[in-house]
Amino acid sequence: MRIATWNVNSITARLPRLLAWLESSGTDVLCLQEAKVAEAQFPAEQLRELGYESAVHATGRWNGVAVLSRVGLEDVVKGLPGDPGYDGSAEPRAISATCGPVRVWSVYVPNGREVDHPHYAYKLQWLEALRAAVTGDAAGSRPFAVLGDYNIAPTDDDVHDPAAFEGSTHVTPAERAALASLRGAGLSDVVPRPLKYDHPFTYWDYRQLCFPKNRGMRIDLVYGNEPFAKAVTDSYVDREERKGKGASDHAPVVVDLDV
Repeated sequence: MRIATWNVNSITARLPRLLAWLESSGTDVLCLQEAKVAEAQFPAEQLRELGYESAVHATGRWNGVAVLSRVGLEDVVKGLPGDPGYDGSAEPRAISATCGPVRVWSVYVPNGREVDHPHYAYKLQWLEALRAAVTGDAAGSRPFAVLGDYNIAPTDDDVHDPAAFEGSTHVTPAERAALASLRGAGLSDVVPRPLKYDHPFTYWDYRQLCFPKNRGMRIDLVYGNEPFAKAVTDSYVDREERKGKGASDHAPVVVDLDV
């Protein structure tokens, strides 16, 4: 079974690439982030023609998450239980579903913006709500994983230049402590192998030639429980999908399971 996560940075802009990638990659389940489309405009019919069912939680703004599956799609839950909300409302940043033998969450963790910004406090609150929400599944016997764009680099090795991010979000001790707390619920980091260079970065800014110069970050993560982690046979960053015209600024992270 092949599972992947990908921040597509607008499914409308990325649809031709997404459809081609699904056809060529052999992916059974794909967790999407930053759909940036209303649910009514989500391209479910085009995906159905390729054999994928879609579960979508989106409002048409800059968020939006989805799970695509060709191995079944059941027990869909939209939203994060206990979501703290931002500016008085919950955002479409989480969706969970059972796909064959595996249960997955697709998550788009708040960015945080700046350390002294209210969005940063919201990010930490949101991560605590996520930890509380997944604890039961994490401790279960069924393979379970939380996949998505976490907007946090777990260690200094996960950024191209730690000094360049000093004092910024994505690398602060509080954010990394929140990730550690999430792992403490019974999840482990399924670290992918890079297809090029030494570090499996998953995101490269569009500006300043970051991708050609490999100035990236590993912020798209797969956190799996013990049954999930034990079933992993391979994991890699599909860096090729970051290349070329019209690419997302994130690359897919792919995980192969023997389940």
